[in-house]
Amino acid sequence: MSEYEARRLENIKRNEALVKNLGLQTGSIARDEAGRKTADRKQPAAKRRKLHTSQPTRTSARIASTSTQPTYNEDAQQDPSLSKRKSHKSAPVPRSPSPHLSPTQDLKALIANWSSWTPTQPPPTRDVEGTYHFASHPQFTPNKSPEAIIREGSFGGTYWRPLYSHHLHTTISEDWRELPLSWTSGLDAQKYLTNETYDPEVNKYGVSCGQSIEEWEAAGWIAHEHDVRGWFQWYCRFWLGRRCADDERQISRWRKCVGETGRWRRTLLRKYVQMGVRSVTDEGDDEGDGEEKGDVSPVVHQTCHHWAWEVRQEALDRFWAEGK
Repeated sequence: MSEYEARRLENIKRNEALVKNLGLQTGSIARDEAGRKTADRKQPAAKRRKLHTSQPTRTSARIASTSTQPTYNEDAQQDPSLSKRKSHKSAPVPRSPSPHLSPTQDLKALIANWSSWTPTQPPPTRDVEGTYHFASHPQFTPNKSPEAIIREGSFGGTYWRPLYSHHLHTTISEDWRELPLSWTSGLDAQKYLTNETYDPEVNKYGVSCGQSIEEWEAAGWIAHEHDVRGWFQWYCRFWLGRRCADDERQISRWRKCVGETGRWRRTLLRKYVQMGVRSVTDEGDDEGDGEEKGDVSPVVHQTCHHWAWEVRQEALDRFWAEGK
């Protein structure tokens, strides 16, 4: 066992103990999100879409054939469905180095820092609409937990694959093992986490979307000293109680994408209205009549899911009534 691996495992064990001592247990929250109804939770008249905890929902041939995807560039002004996702096998030419990392920073110290943090905040609370609230950052209100995003199918199953960083000139692997065991228990890791080939059928909505981590790095969206894999890795660690200097930037990106006035959130809700869909219901069967939730822009649905937000009945009703 290498010195780094031994130190990483020691840090993980220490953090797990700290999480347990601070009461930062997220399993009960995630299980509730995955389908268990609480006594005080208001249920809309329409049946909520079922959330599976072991595999993504079904996909129709029409949805699976969707070929347009959004970009993760929050500065892009075009409709997200106009951008094409490139293969995760691609190796784009790196642009200027990330401004967050000094070229002279010691690589071993940097890697050690990724797993040496100590949780300082409690887990979020959850309101009756299924929205999460973090005491330290009240403007950050996702409604999907990291565990739900993983279990329901995301990133084509490739997010935690071995990653070669053009900026650090090294390959990062096995860092998915720092996730709580409860988040990945029973999952096929090779299919849902470390697949080197992007598989759209793994995704909840059965479509490809977004860009590869290599492209995020080339675009300068990765703060290497905190999270070499970017947004979702940051969200996992933030959920578990870590706070760092990159929090404000990542939350700002989230708000621009799927916050109350987020571009993709509003795009998706607007499509519901344009298609005359008023209910967030089960996706149904391929032979069902009329438009289904899964047919309302599955690409934008999947993108919002990656950013820890999905359409809930309350938000849809509000948009129909107020247009916001």
